[in-house]
Amino acid sequence: MIRPCLRAATLALLLVSTAPAALAQQASTYPPALPSALPPIPDAQDVAYPGVITLDVDATNLAQHIFAVTETIPVAQAGPMTLFFPEWLPGNHGPVGPIAQLAGIEITANGQRVEWVRDTLHPFAYHVVVPAGASALNIAMQHLSPTTGAQGRITMTPEMLNIQWEKMLLYPAGHWSRNITVQPTVKFPTGWQYGTALEPESKAGDVQAFKPVNLEVLIDSPVFAGVHYRQIDLNPGGRSPIRANFVADDAKNLEATDDQIQILRNLVDQMDRLYGARHFDHYDFLIAMTDKLGGIGLEHHRSSENSVDPAFFTGWDTHLADRDLLSHEMNHSWDGKWRRPADQYVPNFNSPLQNSLLWVYEGQTQYYGQVVAARSGLLTKQQAMDSLAMTAATFDTRVGREWRAMQDTTNDPIISQRQPKGWLSWQRDEDYYSEGQLIWLDVDTTIREKTNGRKSLDDFARAFYGVQDGDYAPAPYTFEDVVAALNGVVANDWATFLRTRLDADGPDARAPLDGLARGGWRLAYSDTPTEYMKTLYAELKRNDFTYSLGFQTGEANKIRSVQWNSLAFKSGLAAGMEIVAVNGQAATADRLAEAVTAAKDPATPITLIVKDDDQYRTIVFDYHDGLRYPRLERIAGTPDRLGDILTPRRR
Repeated sequence: MIRPCLRAATLALLLVSTAPAALAQQASTYPPALPSALPPIPDAQDVAYPGVITLDVDATNLAQHIFAVTETIPVAQAGPMTLFFPEWLPGNHGPVGPIAQLAGIEITANGQRVEWVRDTLHPFAYHVVVPAGASALNIAMQHLSPTTGAQGRITMTPEMLNIQWEKMLLYPAGHWSRNITVQPTVKFPTGWQYGTALEPESKAGDVQAFKPVNLEVLIDSPVFAGVHYRQIDLNPGGRSPIRANFVADDAKNLEATDDQIQILRNLVDQMDRLYGARHFDHYDFLIAMTDKLGGIGLEHHRSSENSVDPAFFTGWDTHLADRDLLSHEMNHSWDGKWRRPADQYVPNFNSPLQNSLLWVYEGQTQYYGQVVAARSGLLTKQQAMDSLAMTAATFDTRVGREWRAMQDTTNDPIISQRQPKGWLSWQRDEDYYSEGQLIWLDVDTTIREKTNGRKSLDDFARAFYGVQDGDYAPAPYTFEDVVAALNGVVANDWATFLRTRLDADGPDARAPLDGLARGGWRLAYSDTPTEYMKTLYAELKRNDFTYSLGFQTGEANKIRSVQWNSLAFKSGLAAGMEIVAVNGQAATADRLAEAVTAAKDPATPITLIVKDDDQYRTIVFDYHDGLRYPRLERIAGTPDRLGDILTPRRR
């Protein structure tokens, strides 16, 4: 069981009793050293912005990875005006707008140059003075896609590109984004085809114009385009179009079998059977099969951006890492985009987000992403169970729980902005995804137990997300709304149930594994990895000794991670070191595994030579319990609720 935690109540009292002024951090009282005083940034008003912004993107400079942008913003009057570059990006959950990739900003009005000044406290804001008589600001600039992965995510290659509108526009402050209308056009490389949730309006040569939409919809509607393109209808004759738009590094990667296409169609069917309602009039999977374009998995209301291995189809049996990506991102159309956490329902893209409900937004989506992957055939039932075993083992040994509750990890996209961490098991990092998955398994099996199998979390899903068919306007929700909907399925003290698991920390806190046991299974270990784990780690080029010696290696015998307080940790190992030799022989993963097995003999140590920069050390492990890999083991005499959860729905 998980120890109830009083920390949430203590924090609530603290926040109530502390005056806002005492919590505020004040800027300097001295003005910045600029030619003139900075005007205030106007608060967002829920009123229409006058006129239509035009946004034209030239995406033909493939060699240099440069998107050339021209934008015309109508203005109603002369005087001070503030323009924003989007900072808080949906789906990224943090202030990560890549403003450094915006360059060459030139603004004119009536043919005259208009100077801009960046706000020194809010550097995503640009102040201008609209000259008398001007009816519009004309802006020319560039979005500079990274040319190497070290610079950031690459969004343009010789074979494909990804237009994310938030990276290549400015918009007027003082308005809700849904009240700003934009008409976009794109000049594509000759002969290229594209996929997007935007609706085409007209085409002239290589220039595609799209129908005007509000700014929120535009930023929620990216584009994938490429020279190697294929579109597959995933819902033939369905009530609304659902399409998979593939772009690939090589045309041969687009060759899907009939069975693989059917699995993708099963995905749509299983989503429909889960939720019932659709909150979109069409849906487009945007899928890049690539080693060149930067990796991505990002949700949108009517589409999703997905980057998969080029061998997603052609190496189906050996490439598993991306298998639940499509089900995860499509699930967000209901969970995260239509139903949206209330503390993320903000006026525009420069209003700070709060992430306190990401364990629903992402955690429940992680749960259903894997469940629906199994129900549709993207994963076999056994593969889904083996994946769950790996997740359970990870969080069963997440020692960072001693000082940090899972709830606090919802702040990680803001705190660390998805930068790598050196001591993941101790620091924790966005654990609301997969530990959230375990919590929702706990909820699902509790509902099934309390109702003798008559109801499940699927009933919650249909009641919470599967209503108001055809409604596209975001529907915000609170913690109390989640609790009320669960009580609508079966009465229980769901608030305490959830808070106990979300806020557990300290030396007695445990991972939320009750759902496994209630599902009829327990976490166990054996000296051989499951077939799923073996195949996945071969694909990812990883070797896992976490549950024996306490570390994981990657290519060239480099240590990828070290479990805090493990034997490896106590021996002084850290990520980035290289294992040079095992028991006097050149290091390989197989030799290390053989050495761990041989050390079952209590008289046989494991001796490693480790290189740390230009230093070498010899490390001896006194370990004799053999290799340990996670798997699930059936609990005899109990209902197999987990098996039922992973079984395809028939209606």
